[in-house]
Amino acid sequence: MQLLRQYAALPERFSTPLQNRPFRAPAIIALNEPLATELGMSPEWLKSPAGLSLLSHGLRPDSFPPLAMAYAGHQFGHFVPSLGDGRAMLVGEIVDTHGKLRDLHLKGSGPTPFSRRGDGRAALGPVLREYVVSEAMVALGIPTTRALAALTTGEDVLRETLMPGGVIARVASSHVRVGTFQYFAARGDQEALRVLVDHVIERLYPELADSPNRALALLEAVVERQARLVAQWMLVGFIHGVMNTDNMSIAGETIDFGPCAFLDAYDPGKVFSFIDQNGRYAYGQQPDMALWNLGRLAETLLPCIDKDTDCAVKMATEALTGFDDIFGEAYLAGWRQKLGLATEQKAETTLISRLLTLMHRDEADFTLTFRQLCSIVQTGDTSGLLALFKDQTTVAVWLQDWQNRLKAENISAEDRAQAMRAVNPRIIPRNHQIEAVITAAVGGNYEPFHRLTEALSHPFDDGDDGFDQPPAQHERVQNTFCGT
Repeated sequence: MQLLRQYAALPERFSTPLQNRPFRAPAIIALNEPLATELGMSPEWLKSPAGLSLLSHGLRPDSFPPLAMAYAGHQFGHFVPSLGDGRAMLVGEIVDTHGKLRDLHLKGSGPTPFSRRGDGRAALGPVLREYVVSEAMVALGIPTTRALAALTTGEDVLRETLMPGGVIARVASSHVRVGTFQYFAARGDQEALRVLVDHVIERLYPELADSPNRALALLEAVVERQARLVAQWMLVGFIHGVMNTDNMSIAGETIDFGPCAFLDAYDPGKVFSFIDQNGRYAYGQQPDMALWNLGRLAETLLPCIDKDTDCAVKMATEALTGFDDIFGEAYLAGWRQKLGLATEQKAETTLISRLLTLMHRDEADFTLTFRQLCSIVQTGDTSGLLALFKDQTTVAVWLQDWQNRLKAENISAEDRAQAMRAVNPRIIPRNHQIEAVITAAVGGNYEPFHRLTEALSHPFDDGDDGFDQPPAQHERVQNTFCGT
């Protein structure tokens, strides 16, 4: 294993070297051995004292210091010119077995110059939430940061009460964010912006290297990746919860699983994050918020796009207008797949919207509704689906229209059902189940966490583990927290 220092080689103002602060008694709760092997890291070495030092507080074998990355960000619409890694560190980069360069990053590793009076630690609960959800996103086929390891620290952190501390070691294509560009734009540092554009293109978008306007090409590429990413979120009912610009990856990966959650009952206005009092980042708002964030990225790139500000604004605006078409195409294509439609017809948008309206009105479970449609294709039995709705008569009319639409396509029921099951998961990381495994883990029992993580690694498979069950009334989770 060789840890590189690519980001550390950028100018000093991009990051701050950190001193290693060992924890009292760090211990691994979960080690993602397949991911470790993919990174060329020996799982056995990672379990050794040296590996534990790397995973818990970033002590590299070569003794080079980890670093805190500088960035700014709009937090719930309000600009903060200096945020940075306040409880995280970039340990370095690793070339994986596919030849791809990936970041090794720790969260909960201790205070940094960006901690702003915070302790820089993480409670165990948010660490386990990120591990569960990020690895579930991988299995769902959604671009995301990965969880390499979850650890306890042997030390408590004070939040509302004393709680066990934890660290998550995670892997990403890059931890550069929209907020990284904003940090330098806010300082009028155009040289740093150009360095950052070149770094991101070399690292993430090498196909843009010969573009005549590299900054514009980068903006267009990020717009496309983010549009497709958010469409994928929407299609599985994922709510990021805190889509601030400092939580938006330039790589187009899902990052920073703080107060994230998945829909149980379908509701486009659903918010779980305790701090999102006005619903800025509600489920149905996510496409608009992604585009708003991309607008902030475009603003930072204007000096790099063209010296003439008016020309730069015009070109950046054209790049941003591509978001709606890309998102709309990916979103509609995803709905066709979920409903088992192999061909395109204009009327299908009405079919989709009718179903969503019925689901919202009757509070039908998002995941179970579409999984039941798979069963109907295969068996013809509609009872399971109808049981999810209060007004079964209206749903039965929709079902008949949907089945008539399917008959217009020459596809076998078996093939259609198989295709639908490949995009409609049986299980998702349901909020009440995550809370249950956190509660058990805080009490020292990690077995429920391991069982849930294992089940979520194959979310499209049939099973009788009970993880497909929506919450009972007393199990419903109303709020999620980032754990800062």
